Amino acid sequence: MMVQGKNSTLHQHIAAVKKGERAFENAFQAVTRMILEKDIDKVVVNGKTTFDFRIFREGRKHIIGMYDEINSLVSFVKDASEGGSSKEMAFVLVGEPGNGKTFLVEYLCSLYRNFLSLPENRKYTFRFVDLDKIGNYGHIKIAESQTYEDPMILAMNTHEDMGQSKDYLAKRYRLTDKELERWYDNYRPLAACSTYIWNDIRNAADGNLDEMLKYIEIVPVPLTESLGTVTGKYPAKDKITSSAVDLLGEESIQRLLHITDTNNPYRFDLRRGALARVAGGGIHFADEIYKNKKDLVQVYLGIIQNRTIEIDGYKWPIDTLIIATSNNSEFNRFLAEKEEAPIIDRCRICYVSHNTNYKLQKQLTAYAIGNEAKTTLTGEMMHQDPNLNYASSVAAVLTRLPRSEKLTSIETMKLAAGEVAGEKSIKTLSEVIDTLNQDPDITKRFGQKGLGQRNLGRSMQLMLENSGTNEGRCMFAYDVFRALERVILDYVSEPNDRAKFLDDLRTSKGLYRERIMTEMFNAYMDEPLAIRKDVMHYVNMIIGIDAENLGADKMWKYKNPQTGELLALKIDERYIDSIEDRLGLKTREQKESFRTSIRKIYGQKMSVDPDYDFMDNLELVKAVTDVRLKSDIAGAGSLIGALANRTNEENQKLYDRMIETMLHKLGYCTTCAQKTIEYFCTQVDEN
Repeated sequence: MMVQGKNSTLHQHIAAVKKGERAFENAFQAVTRMILEKDIDKVVVNGKTTFDFRIFREGRKHIIGMYDEINSLVSFVKDASEGGSSKEMAFVLVGEPGNGKTFLVEYLCSLYRNFLSLPENRKYTFRFVDLDKIGNYGHIKIAESQTYEDPMILAMNTHEDMGQSKDYLAKRYRLTDKELERWYDNYRPLAACSTYIWNDIRNAADGNLDEMLKYIEIVPVPLTESLGTVTGKYPAKDKITSSAVDLLGEESIQRLLHITDTNNPYRFDLRRGALARVAGGGIHFADEIYKNKKDLVQVYLGIIQNRTIEIDGYKWPIDTLIIATSNNSEFNRFLAEKEEAPIIDRCRICYVSHNTNYKLQKQLTAYAIGNEAKTTLTGEMMHQDPNLNYASSVAAVLTRLPRSEKLTSIETMKLAAGEVAGEKSIKTLSEVIDTLNQDPDITKRFGQKGLGQRNLGRSMQLMLENSGTNEGRCMFAYDVFRALERVILDYVSEPNDRAKFLDDLRTSKGLYRERIMTEMFNAYMDEPLAIRKDVMHYVNMIIGIDAENLGADKMWKYKNPQTGELLALKIDERYIDSIEDRLGLKTREQKESFRTSIRKIYGQKMSVDPDYDFMDNLELVKAVTDVRLKSDIAGAGSLIGALANRTNEENQKLYDRMIETMLHKLGYCTTCAQKTIEYFCTQVDEN
């Protein structure tokens, strides 16, 4: 086996490709192979089954959600790799700012560079050496293929006639018709300057191919990100400084000093432009493509359709996957100009929505908060309230959910996260999404409007610069609502959107309140999962209440689905009734109907997820919490009363014990523990 990565001859390279030691494939085939070589999972998103490509979920900071967008991208690239219409199109991600479009493309480019760094996937190109022996090139001794053409492209164009080149390859390397056909599926002519130089070499060697090949050297394509080779980005510039030169290249005065023949296309320096550097099976990323001035977008039209760089009639064929991004407003402005229809026709538009799953949002919020340890302005360690992520995630996601007559915002949020929402089913959410997605106005579709990741980042910045946060050395969860309110007032210009977002913020405060009730109960019980146990006690009681083996002592034996061990439970009908009363279930029929729905959920969930604990059923959790919290505690009134009025020793002891539990078992610090209890003792945000 030959040494990978070393400069080699064309013969060695072709032999390595035939053996499978080196790859010869176009950009679409390489990207498709990279994605599909990794595992693929099936997930249910908003009631519909879709694929989840594991390659996008690897690494420290990976892609979160974006299932539909990634599926569209993969099917687009796969279609192009199989010769479909996609190979003559660009893939354009359109959406609101701060929803992850650029992050997705840059992540894909990073994956691709890592993929190509493996020896068997390396991209190679060729260069012409000893040009000073030929004449007409002055002091230019080496000329590399400007568009990083694959050596196999040269191999398929060794002779002036394609038939002769085919015969030569078939005889020399003993290729079967199938192998030859597979290679020629990716055939393209040599670039203008390569053809010209190759003809000069042919004349100098009197057509002797073995002599001609002495002027050829095979080299690996550099993968350095900063050079813009293999994966390159062209960000939209302003109208004065941008020009087609940035994309295509221009005539090089330096080369004209050496080249005597003015017809030689090598006088054009294509590497000056962004496209030539990714032309050898790379990815070109056009950031905010529709922000470019018209003539530059016209250049893109030619590039996308013909996949060639064209200057003064000379052509350089390119092999590039073109991905672009655009925000909604720029895209709509561009659409309004009817004469620009041909460029839209050449683009596969993919509308990117915000993340609407609050559970996934927790990971995105962790990105916004940052993974580095935070410090105060005076350099002291900063603590994070354990409820900060939840409060931020719920607030952000609620702003992204459109209003609907069929579902409340909380029901929509829970169903979008795959949770239970009372009597409402995931089918209702699917119907709501389908109806919204029929709207020709993109911004009214599901998840298209709301606070993006950048706005969430801004709210974290506002919290960190707050003097209270610095003095208390803690990012207290409730402060995020004030920060988000400031962001909405400062950055949301549309009055209707602003009013909706502020309303969503009030709803998220109510959800935070309910979470704090649960936390307080856990702190009071000195047990991190106390409320979970009580919820599961209720569920197990209503399952066991009708059991045949239930004796007069109301003791019921059952097997724990998580551990498989046999447990005994005393069924307390007063406890069951008080919870159902809190839920507003008055009649026997209402109670029986609710119990049936809980048993049904239990049956469905336990077969799939034995650890399911009903904690996503907020109404039930709230009812259990209320029953336990609002009952009298040692004759000192409610827990709120006991904590608010610490004039007697017993109440002070209770307060101290709860603070102790919060500090050592629930992840609070002194500041957020005290502030949380203080908030709990007020009546604000009660739903």
